Amino acid sequence: MARIAGVDLPRQKRVHIGLTYIYGIGNPRSSRILSQAKVDPMKKVQDLSEDEVNRIRQVIEGEGMVEGDLRKEVSINIKRLIEIGSYRGYRHRRNLPVRGQRTHTNARTRKGPRKGTVAQKKKSTAKT
Repeated sequence: MARIAGVDLPRQKRVHIGLTYIYGIGNPRSSRILSQAKVDPMKKVQDLSEDEVNRIRQVIEGEGMVEGDLRKEVSINIKRLIEIGSYRGYRHRRNLPVRGQRTHTNARTRKGPRKGTVAQKKKSTAKT
């Protein structure tokens, strides 16, 4: 089993798809990494030799941040926006869409389930 950047890659998948299981690596970056490491992208993860896994690991380490370091930097950036009181930080704090999307009718994923309208009960004036 290939373990790169603290992530176990799925054995039955091809290498160029398996690398996308690492946070911070998508399809284009995966292809670039494999071409630099001189590994066939159509090869299955279980068929990789130890030497190929090491070459992929070295290219990823040299190319930039992935997994824990990247997650940490993103969270630090969001905390910074919240602390300085920017509009984007305000949207993050309120769990609303940050990038200018419409919220009047949409954004249910970010806002959560609808709050039902609470009907006010009329106080019955009972004659006693």
